[in-house]
Amino acid sequence: TVTEIYDYLRLLFGRAGEPHCPICDRSIAPQTIDEMSDRILELPDRTRFQILAPVVRGKKGTHRKLLSSLASEGFVRVRVNGEVRDLSDSVELDKNHTHTIEIVVDRLVKKEGIQERLVDSLNTCLKRSGGIAVIDLIKDTPDEAAQEMVFSENFACPEHGAVMEELSPRLFSFNSPYGACASCHGLGSLRRFSPDLVIPDWQAPVYAAIAPWSEKDNSYYLSLLYNVGQACGFEIQNLWRDLTEAQRQVLLYGDEATAPRERDFKGVIPMLQRQYEGGSELVKQKLEQYLVDQPCEVCHGKRLKPEALAVRLGQYKILDFTAVSIRSCQERVDTLKLSDRQEQIADLVLREIRARLQFLLDVGLDYLTLDRPAMTLSGGEAQRIRLATQIGSGLTGVLYVLDEPSIGLHQRDNGRLLQTLNRLRDLGNTLIVVEHDEETIRAADYLVDIGPGAGIHGGRIIVQGDFQALLDSEESLTGAYLSGRRTIATPAERREGNGRALVIANASRNNLKNIDVQIPLGKMVCVTGVSGSGKSTLINELVYPALQHHLTKKVPLPRGLTEVQGLNAVDKAIVIDQSPIGRTPRSNPATYTGVFDGIRDVFTETIEAKARGYKPGQFSFNVKGGRCEACSGQGVNVIEMNFLPDVYVQCEVCKGARYNRETLQVKYKGKSISDVLNMTVEEGLDFFQNIPKAVTRLQT
Repeated sequence: TVTEIYDYLRLLFGRAGEPHCPICDRSIAPQTIDEMSDRILELPDRTRFQILAPVVRGKKGTHRKLLSSLASEGFVRVRVNGEVRDLSDSVELDKNHTHTIEIVVDRLVKKEGIQERLVDSLNTCLKRSGGIAVIDLIKDTPDEAAQEMVFSENFACPEHGAVMEELSPRLFSFNSPYGACASCHGLGSLRRFSPDLVIPDWQAPVYAAIAPWSEKDNSYYLSLLYNVGQACGFEIQNLWRDLTEAQRQVLLYGDEATAPRERDFKGVIPMLQRQYEGGSELVKQKLEQYLVDQPCEVCHGKRLKPEALAVRLGQYKILDFTAVSIRSCQERVDTLKLSDRQEQIADLVLREIRARLQFLLDVGLDYLTLDRPAMTLSGGEAQRIRLATQIGSGLTGVLYVLDEPSIGLHQRDNGRLLQTLNRLRDLGNTLIVVEHDEETIRAADYLVDIGPGAGIHGGRIIVQGDFQALLDSEESLTGAYLSGRRTIATPAERREGNGRALVIANASRNNLKNIDVQIPLGKMVCVTGVSGSGKSTLINELVYPALQHHLTKKVPLPRGLTEVQGLNAVDKAIVIDQSPIGRTPRSNPATYTGVFDGIRDVFTETIEAKARGYKPGQFSFNVKGGRCEACSGQGVNVIEMNFLPDVYVQCEVCKGARYNRETLQVKYKGKSISDVLNMTVEEGLDFFQNIPKAVTRLQT
């Protein structure tokens, strides 16, 4: 969808596809009125039904003109959004909602001698609806499920009666109710509670094993488990692993055969599901961690209705293009066997599809499938897909700004990225690239080097011009390293390590193919490979969760791993990534690193602070006491602008200092706590050089 290839495929299948029966895969042909009446006359005697002619299907508007013209033509009733209404009443529809309107052409009871009237009514129905007739079987009781038979002059399977409405691109869209699988609404998966996440530790006793309940100090759940245990023959002190399979099933999914007093016990997972569906946002947030995506049982992850999946173009269905690699998809597009009519319709669309597939191949993404979820792509893959989309759009005169596009890219892919950028430039566009990568710097037509250092030591233009000008600059650090005047030496000796290792056996997920890996401990270990080869999958999705499972027992062992040996050699696992460090809007480098605690202690020890009886809390901008209460210690006030972004205005009382006047009167070496917060790390290191608690962290 990102590259618009799927939009073109939808258009292709919607306009040139051939409908087939989803059950027997037979090509669907039009039905005659005789065939329709024969099918209706097979209904049991005394069956009541009404013949409906769909005139509006899922379209917005009041449809006032249509409804009044129907009344003047002599029709008495219509069914609007499933509800039968009299045309004599004033039928008011909301113009902002979609509506389905069907004319009630006739209401009949199946008996002898109705054939002539039935054929006549069907004729009227088909004329009004453009070839579609809906037979709605009237229910005898309100509890009965609604039943409908749909007939089409255009498409229907003669054996199973499977009817296709007119093919259109929206039938192949999983974002539209007309094409999406009715069970999963086009997602291909459903969010369900995972038994592995709900019971992460099998070594725990029953009362503590159910993770969402063990966190709550709630006697209700304990008494519930106790009563189930009494009925099923186990104690809640028993370990979960010691329970029989049947006992586990009763606890997880409930059982009608348990003791009468526990008949209300539906099982842990159904109870959690009910809590999640009916709970507040806070409840949902807490339960979110126990949910996993499970493939939809109806479409098996294919996302579309059976009718859409059964349509063919030449020898292929739409999934035959999206579920294979991009290279295979291109080969299938080239080998399509089409009739002359289809060839004529598809010519332009196929040209666009081929061009976009070629762009994806050019940026090295031949191994991806078109239906791969965008959120499972690596950073490098996602960026190259976006670039391929821009080339595909064929825009000219555009200024593109790229912020470090080579991040996460292998050197092999870097060359492909640069070729893609050059193609964008050659189309008549301007590209501004913020980058540290040597290959990109060498490939640029014009360079702007800013420096010479960072922070207060930078902010000046050092070089403007070509690559040679950068190399020749005496002042440029970038030029010094690129020309070889400065270098970073490679270590001559390597660490020995501690002799232990993590051994990962049979790892398989995403692109990983049942690999065995050994990671030595006590060394700096680099996991490398081309973009999309599975590096992040191995470390972030398999090794780290396996360590978390071993250390905390709060997460299950990840699927896709047989075992991990050597976990006992590690006592803590910390992920350091590029996500923002601020846990709250008040977080800053001083509070996050812990250096601010030492700084507050220094201010508390000053003579002025002692005389006033100030504690460290006086110098915190997060609690009442020393902070400015007009802005709650933030230094700015947030003005909410409804549909516009929030506006931040400097606090008029403290003028951005965050603290009240009394706190700012306490000085250390002539500086207030607010002055210290405004220092750079470099200045702070010099200022607190005699305070070991602060120096070690500032130096780091």
